[in-house]
Amino acid sequence: MKNVIVHNNTVVADPPLAQLLFSDRRLAPVWFLVRIYVGFSWLDAGWHKIIDVGAKTNYIIDGAGIYAFWQRIAAIPAAPAKPMIGYDWYRGYIEFMIANHWEGFFGKLIAFGETAVGLGLILGAFVGIAAVSGAFMNLNFMLAGSTSSNPVLLLLGFLLVLAWKTAGFIGFDRILLPVLGTPWRGVTLPTPAPTRPITTPATL
Repeated sequence: MKNVIVHNNTVVADPPLAQLLFSDRRLAPVWFLVRIYVGFSWLDAGWHKIIDVGAKTNYIIDGAGIYAFWQRIAAIPAAPAKPMIGYDWYRGYIEFMIANHWEGFFGKLIAFGETAVGLGLILGAFVGIAAVSGAFMNLNFMLAGSTSSNPVLLLLGFLLVLAWKTAGFIGFDRILLPVLGTPWRGVTLPTPAPTRPITTPATL
């Protein structure tokens, strides 16, 4: 008995190139290399923040490091110098966190978050979630005026999100995703047996 996939909505097929890049397991080694590069970048950044115990630079103890960073990026220099933050709404958000002393919470969140993203990408565990989390942090650092390697990591993070189905194939996602039932599939139903047309006796 054959099976038929039943979908509630119409699915638009990906073009062949997109299927090759983001859904073909043969490219898993390429995404493995991308994962390792991005993962170690995050792991290095996060681990340095975890082990930093400086009175004015730590992220874990009281968040003094992130507090100093917020103060620096929120400052508005005298003209003609331009402020680090280009959007007033984001500066207002940073100033709100400074005023409410959220550095203790966000210092730990950033340090452990960067480390977790790095480990997830390196191990290939929930690559899609790790890549989205990393890209979100990259975006925030860029909004804060910190360029550094953030544009490159943001682009690679987006690519890993697109390739989430195969990016972790050389890694724990090869085991985790099937257990969770992903990549998502439609409902499989048996093909109904063919029916014969009903004939009625001719009327006189």
